[in-house]
Amino acid sequence: MGVSCSSPEKGISVVTVDYPPVNALPVRGWFALADAVRTAGRDPGTRCVILAAEGRGFNAGVDIKEIRTAGQEALIGANRGCAQAFAAVYECETPVVAAVQGFCLGGGIGLVGNADAVVAGEDAVFGLPELDRGALGAATHLARLVPQHLMRALYYTGRTASAAELHAHGSVWRVVPRAQLPGAALELARQIAAKDGRLLRMAKAAINGIDPVDVRRSYRFEQGFTFEANLSGLAGRVRDTFGRREEGA
Repeated sequence: MGVSCSSPEKGISVVTVDYPPVNALPVRGWFALADAVRTAGRDPGTRCVILAAEGRGFNAGVDIKEIRTAGQEALIGANRGCAQAFAAVYECETPVVAAVQGFCLGGGIGLVGNADAVVAGEDAVFGLPELDRGALGAATHLARLVPQHLMRALYYTGRTASAAELHAHGSVWRVVPRAQLPGAALELARQIAAKDGRLLRMAKAAINGIDPVDVRRSYRFEQGFTFEANLSGLAGRVRDTFGRREEGA
């Protein structure tokens, strides 16, 4: 359990997240993920990083139970940890391919939205149920996956979008049966890793340099509203109902 790294082929590093049962990461998990991605990208032998996950889904966001238990300390930690993990993916010195299965929610959108390419299983769904969890954030990253008006509608409603929908918008490179996901991600990473390593790093820096939105600054701006909602008590009241409506349905 935790974050692990492997190198299935020369030039390719795989960073795998495994926090059962749903990959809702605790504070330490976000920082561990950030460290793993940065370490993989700094390795001069790495030309492409694959970000993957074990279990039913790719990522379910932050660990709500931890925040309920530890309060503001955990909230601040989660805010900082998510910001570090998202930035690590975006700023990774080499291209990052996200391999997404099952649910990709909340913080998962932050990771995938900052990746360079996305390969998804046919069962993958993407969404931001933040308003139901007493939080805000990652609209910055969802806006990198879908058009502006769809991003807003998904954000306000909490509805998810399928891998097929994102593929139609051009943000998912390929959709495959779930069993074929690791192989499809490796195939794309292999094509990327076949290029000159130094030139790839220059290309990554150049592409980041022409981005119209500063994703780090934009996301931290969003997080300010999350903290405001918590200070006012609004977030806690909403968060306390999380899961109970489903239980009573």
